[in-house]
Amino acid sequence: MALEALGVVASLIAVVHSSAKVASLCFHYYRDTKNAKDDIDRLQREATNLKKASESVQLLLKGPNGAKLEASQELMVAVKDSLSQLRELEQVLSPGTTRKAMSRLGLWALKWPFQNKDIEKIAQGLGRCTLAISLGLQVDNTAVLLEIDQNLLHIDKKLLDINQKTVLDRLPAVVEASFDSRAEEHNPICLHGTRVDLLRQISAWADDPRAEAIFWLNGMAGTGKSTISRTVARSFATTGCLGASFFFKRGEADRGSLSKFVTTIAAQLVSRVPAFAPHAKNAIDADTTIFGKAAQEQFKKLILEPLSRIPQDARKTATLVVVVDALDECERDDDIKLIINLFSRVKALQSPRLRILVTSRPDLPIRLGFSAITGKYQDLVLHEMPEHLVEHDISAFLRHELAVIRTNYNTSVPEDRQLPASWPGQSNIQILVQMAVPLFIFAATRF
Repeated sequence: MALEALGVVASLIAVVHSSAKVASLCFHYYRDTKNAKDDIDRLQREATNLKKASESVQLLLKGPNGAKLEASQELMVAVKDSLSQLRELEQVLSPGTTRKAMSRLGLWALKWPFQNKDIEKIAQGLGRCTLAISLGLQVDNTAVLLEIDQNLLHIDKKLLDINQKTVLDRLPAVVEASFDSRAEEHNPICLHGTRVDLLRQISAWADDPRAEAIFWLNGMAGTGKSTISRTVARSFATTGCLGASFFFKRGEADRGSLSKFVTTIAAQLVSRVPAFAPHAKNAIDADTTIFGKAAQEQFKKLILEPLSRIPQDARKTATLVVVVDALDECERDDDIKLIINLFSRVKALQSPRLRILVTSRPDLPIRLGFSAITGKYQDLVLHEMPEHLVEHDISAFLRHELAVIRTNYNTSVPEDRQLPASWPGQSNIQILVQMAVPLFIFAATRF
């Protein structure tokens, strides 16, 4: 393997020299030829790209891990093909004896030797050589690639990884807005055995291909909306169906505005749906000013269109859920209505299906936004849920929290001062439940 790698290095040196020669010859033609500058520029660019890729691989193969590179066989084929094409180009581009004599007199008489259709074929050939050599290396992932088999499936995966890293580096994102961020770490989720019917209803909505794309869960302050959002987001993340989450928070810079909302959703989709990444990258490459465009354009180019272009065989789930919590805490009323309008457009996306769970208070801007898209969403009002269900859930929560208090207290005092297992008693718990209904926040802030 060491000798084989050494052979690749020697051939790469020849490719570097030959590609530099072709680029140099193109420069002379560019300077002295008037009618083919675009073709000359393209050929010079492809030759330069091939030179850079070859230099990167050359450095790796000459290093301490060169003998371990399992892709050297494939590299040798790609390098030899590159060298063959480059030398043929050198021969065609190099001036003849007569022209060399004229050049010594300072009189270049160059005529570009290729037609436009020839350049297309040549440029594609050099591009394929550059790609083949680069795939043998994947500079950013060398440590991984040195340990795995080089085959097309692994190459495809590495390409997706690179696309993910590339796009994530470019997308402005609010990390703190995600349900699993450090900022949300100590915030609660639903206690096991509570909100059972509601969580089941949300799950059924997400799975139903005939359901509306938007589910608006609204309720007055303290009814447990954010706790439900975190629970739903965690559940869908576990099953691989979570596309993204954004928890608005008024007064916390980008968490309280629309400025990075779309790009944050796009960034999370890139992280959670690898097949989404190359299409998002293409959108950014096609319009490098997209981050400064209007939210409607960003939503279309960075979310809807890339999702629609994911190949069927690359989709790991038929449904992706986006959880948007506390939309009422978005600071501008017009932005709130705009976000709701953007969500109404996802219904047209059939595969994968995109589902949007929105939680908020029933404030006027929210109600106006949803009234403008009547018939395109379903909703549920938390503070109008059957009282016996709310009582059951608050009772379960209080029993759990009081049991924790009792246990912690009993471990800190002598046995003769410990609380009995029946503490604080059913009647006292019922009093607390009646005081709390329908506000979970009443119970949560007391313990």
